[in-house]
Amino acid sequence: MRVSWNAFGISIDENIIKSTAQRMIDLGLRDVGYTYLNLDDAWSEPVRVDGKLIGNRATFPSGIKALADYVHSKGLKFGIYGDAGAFTCAGFPGSRGYEEVDAQTFAEWGVDYLKYDNCFAPASDWIIDRYVAMRDALNKTGRPVVYSLCEWGVADPWLWAPEVGNSYRTTEDIEPTWSSILKILDYSTGLARFAGPGSWLDPDMLEVGNGLLTLGEQRAHFALWALLKSPLLIGADLRTIHPDSLAILKAREVIAINQDELGVAGDLIWQQGASRVYAAPLAGGGRAVVLLNLHTTGGQYLVSNISVSWAQLGLPAGTAAAVRDLYAEADLGTFTDSFAAEVTAHDVRVVRITPLGGRTHDSWRPWHAQPIAAAAAGSSKLSRGDNSGGADRASGRKVLPGQHSMYSSA
Repeated sequence: MRVSWNAFGISIDENIIKSTAQRMIDLGLRDVGYTYLNLDDAWSEPVRVDGKLIGNRATFPSGIKALADYVHSKGLKFGIYGDAGAFTCAGFPGSRGYEEVDAQTFAEWGVDYLKYDNCFAPASDWIIDRYVAMRDALNKTGRPVVYSLCEWGVADPWLWAPEVGNSYRTTEDIEPTWSSILKILDYSTGLARFAGPGSWLDPDMLEVGNGLLTLGEQRAHFALWALLKSPLLIGADLRTIHPDSLAILKAREVIAINQDELGVAGDLIWQQGASRVYAAPLAGGGRAVVLLNLHTTGGQYLVSNISVSWAQLGLPAGTAAAVRDLYAEADLGTFTDSFAAEVTAHDVRVVRITPLGGRTHDSWRPWHAQPIAAAAAGSSKLSRGDNSGGADRASGRKVLPGQHSMYSSA
């Protein structure tokens, strides 16, 4: 999936989008699963025309429908940006009060994905109601649209958004810095239990290829977002991306972890000092494991030995397992009861651990050892005064069968 915001901000036009669509094909990104091309903020005229949104006549002279048709002609899907307030974050018309009109417009244009932001809404608004309104409007059109909620995690969306949209932002906006990536990663700890097929955690776009991130930091960023089953949203300019960054984005075996059919998000399972272990179960009883070294890159010791035990992964003692390095795409051998590897500071080792012997062990979850406070009764209800509970309101949720973080059909 490719989005326009991180690389271009509000400086977008139809030529940039068309050239990006072609680059997704030429660089082989479509072939590894990136099948959405999404417009972010600033695509519309600054005011509605006859009560409807239209594309900016100067920057999108052919119109948004024609642009969507072009993107579709390349074998890609087309995404767009909207806002649940009166204005978008960049000051363009929002959809508050126009949900049905705008949803129908998007459907007529052939939109496949909607990122729905949260700017310029009065404090008196009940945030969940605004997102439910657009969900219902999208469903009413009859067109399958991936509905991506972007309220920045301010209303604990993991408690209600799985009944409303296909993904939901859990944090503030990401920046192309190591500190921003780690901050957002920390905010996501403990949330894996709320994700699942049809509705995924979204810790924001990928910064692979942006800023001054080292290759190790980019590897860590991509692997951890993949393990979290997050939407893999490329935020770099594909016209100028470095080949090494592109190779990270195309790491097929890391992408396979993100797209694993079991659909269980990974989470932090162990931390000691600057060493961390993240893990997720995989279909067939395997485990995906990310060993992360947070030591400073300017220190005396740049490499740490980090291990993970089978007990931490819910595997029986004495189990023999094959271990494969997913970035190197190389088998590392057979191990019993534990695995350890050297990890460079601000980098990761990403492995797949597959138990041998025919037994499957796919009931383990990464949060089994994590404490969690029980949610207050009714905390996940979808609107004020609704005493029916979340289950009744969930019946109208738009869920695309098989919808996964990176693409819905491939």
